[in-house]
Amino acid sequence: MTPPPPEAGTAAPLAGLRVLDLATLFAGPLAATMLGDFGADVIKVEHPTRPDPARGHGPAKNGVGLWWKLLGRNKRTITLDLSTPGGRAVLLRLAAGADVIVENFRPGTLERWDLGWPELSAANPRLVLARVTAFGQFGPYASRPGFGTLAEALSGFAAITGEPDGPPTLPPFGLADSIAGLATAYAVMTALAARERTGTGQVIDMAIIEPILTVLGPQPLWYDQLGHVQPRTGNRTGNNAPRNTYRTSDGTWVAVSTSAQSVAERVLRLVGRPELIDEPWFATGAGRAAHADVLDEAVGGWIARHTRTEVLAAFDKAEAAIAPVQDVRDVMADPQYRALGTLTTLHDPELGPLRMQNVLFRLSATPGAIRWAGRPHGADTDAVLTELGLTPKELAALRAEGAL
Repeated sequence: MTPPPPEAGTAAPLAGLRVLDLATLFAGPLAATMLGDFGADVIKVEHPTRPDPARGHGPAKNGVGLWWKLLGRNKRTITLDLSTPGGRAVLLRLAAGADVIVENFRPGTLERWDLGWPELSAANPRLVLARVTAFGQFGPYASRPGFGTLAEALSGFAAITGEPDGPPTLPPFGLADSIAGLATAYAVMTALAARERTGTGQVIDMAIIEPILTVLGPQPLWYDQLGHVQPRTGNRTGNNAPRNTYRTSDGTWVAVSTSAQSVAERVLRLVGRPELIDEPWFATGAGRAAHADVLDEAVGGWIARHTRTEVLAAFDKAEAAIAPVQDVRDVMADPQYRALGTLTTLHDPELGPLRMQNVLFRLSATPGAIRWAGRPHGADTDAVLTELGLTPKELAALRAEGAL
């Protein structure tokens, strides 16, 4: 069954917006997913013989990649070889009726196919072109191959992650890619808002190394003004204490945070060490962080003598901030996530019922929705190109050329 494009009159806030997703793997495609979740008609364009590698990442069921079901949701899928004359011509026709193109080829690739900004904007002056690369469109690294892992290393994230006496630590998931994907969706909406005033589109240059540097906070400012280089501190922070993970008597783990002074005081009263509150150093977050050993011993010692249930109940009664350290099994059963509808179930023609993360946020009047999970490679090629006005004869000629 071929899903229909979202109709312009539906309640979804981005209904009527058309997005061409030419990107692969994670940052660019995730941005397109975010737009599709709120009603945009996202057309995923993949190479006829080399589909998005995300289809093969991670575990699969019955030969169907599960990550793709998440990343490819709310997208119609077509195949197109942009390096062929026929593929180029079809993309320009698609671009003429599109609002946004998201791509993540190395700089210069689209230009080599005569599909650069001059050609795309000539086809559609209102087009927004989001170019997502590891290092940006210019500079000494621009032509290098790159992935989110390199951004996690280059940005300073890995340098501050891990135990003080251990190696720099990389996340076991696409952190930099995901941050860049969310930033790209924001950039697209910013460019579309500008288009409402100017009537013309523009190019977005999104370098994956930049959004992750932004979320790392004031590191550059600290270094610029104080020469301070943030070290690895494990689960601790130089900003406040106690802040750590602690093991309960029944072998589970909890995380405690005391960013607010009042919360820190409640925690120390709860664990039976109110005298520490009167110490001069306790009055500031930095002072408490400098005495993290003392505070961790007090809090960790108390938690180690109680079960997780007892610890959570006591912290809740004291209005102190705590959370259990949960794995995905716990997350799927968590009552707060259930109340929010953070995880939802939808029916997939290939795999049946699927549970996955819901849309990213809730809008009271124009909510988003997951209309379908990621579809098979090229499943909607004929439908989309027929909507474009191509005849069966033209489709056959394009297939003979290898463009589809």
